[in-house]
Amino acid sequence: MKLLVIGGGGREHALAWKLAQSPRVQKVFVAPGNGGTAKEPGLENVGLDTTEALLAFARSEGIQLTVVGPEAPLAHGVVDAFQADGLRIFGPTRAAAQLESSKDFAKRFMVRHGIPTARHATFERATEAKAYVAEQGAPVVIKADGLAAGKGVVVATSVQQANDAIDAMLLSNRLGAAGARVVIEECLVGEEASFIVMCDGRHALPLATSQDHKRLRDGDEGPNTGGMGAYSPAPVVTPELHARVMREIIQPTLQGMARDGMPYVGFLYAGLMIDRDGNPRTLEFNCRLGDPEAQPILMRLKSDLVTLLEGALDGTLADATAEWDRRSALGIVLAARGYPEQPVAGDRIDGLPAPSEDCRIFHAGSRLDGTRLVTSGGRVLCVTALGDSLRVARQRAYAAAEGIRFEGMQYRRDIGNRGLRRA
Repeated sequence: MKLLVIGGGGREHALAWKLAQSPRVQKVFVAPGNGGTAKEPGLENVGLDTTEALLAFARSEGIQLTVVGPEAPLAHGVVDAFQADGLRIFGPTRAAAQLESSKDFAKRFMVRHGIPTARHATFERATEAKAYVAEQGAPVVIKADGLAAGKGVVVATSVQQANDAIDAMLLSNRLGAAGARVVIEECLVGEEASFIVMCDGRHALPLATSQDHKRLRDGDEGPNTGGMGAYSPAPVVTPELHARVMREIIQPTLQGMARDGMPYVGFLYAGLMIDRDGNPRTLEFNCRLGDPEAQPILMRLKSDLVTLLEGALDGTLADATAEWDRRSALGIVLAARGYPEQPVAGDRIDGLPAPSEDCRIFHAGSRLDGTRLVTSGGRVLCVTALGDSLRVARQRAYAAAEGIRFEGMQYRRDIGNRGLRRA
């Protein structure tokens, strides 16, 4: 089999690496890929980024299965285009991907189908949004309605901070079309967890649980980012809570999407807030694997990912099982100087360790400059390690990270601490 992975981040590197392990796979093409996928055995980068070019490549190369990594191609309808051409592709249609591409759509969907989430209101006018904030008080969460590459959420601890976020989105147009409408939510308190499943339109196969770290600096300080590290499993998701999330959030979502005429096939990510009484509420939906959650999750997956994807496309996930490494996995994101506001590119990357069975470096913002690896984006690498315990995985990952060097490298030094406290 020849496969195609659409995307160029750390999630796509991990996906392509895992797919290439299947004995049925001859080669995995990655479009456009990055410096890591360029050097990974069994993978080949192709410099394509438009739906038309990807379609033509899939036809000419005889691609038997395409997997979509990031959200933007889904929102632009790449799945619809491939399906119309009779090509097998894993991911939700453009209509179903509105669960991520429009926060307002997702909130109205959750309210309509009784899925637990935060109270909210949606606004297009700044004066009305500010009046609502004055009425609700702070803290409050301001979200851009559209896709904003991880920069569209502001947790405002004061009314002034909320008003500034509203001005930036609705008046200054800082996020473009993504911020032309804002969703204002109550600020939920508790512990976050990432709950990701594979869906075939009717059934869901849960993947290993994980927990992300969104803030730039230790102690959950600093601006929100796309994610600075993750670990799996997440101790906060107990077996009882796992069953409850499947019953109260995942299954109602699949049933609701089907009833609304948008059967959901693809990865579905529910970002959860779990309060101190153990009650889960849905912060957001993503229509893809999380990044950096994908890296530790896929390090732990022992099953053939190709077989699982085929089961999802064939509608047979009810009969599927996924086998997981009993060990923990932890990933640390190494970010470029200036990230997240103004990341700097072009810095040489040195000190990368050779991959091993229990530690791998997944690339995101890297590219080859001749034979040298240099930075090309905000989140550059995800150092991901396995260990017999979360503590061992953490020690292994940090030992590898400390040997890597590029100008202004940023990373958190407390990834996994919450899990260790719970353990």
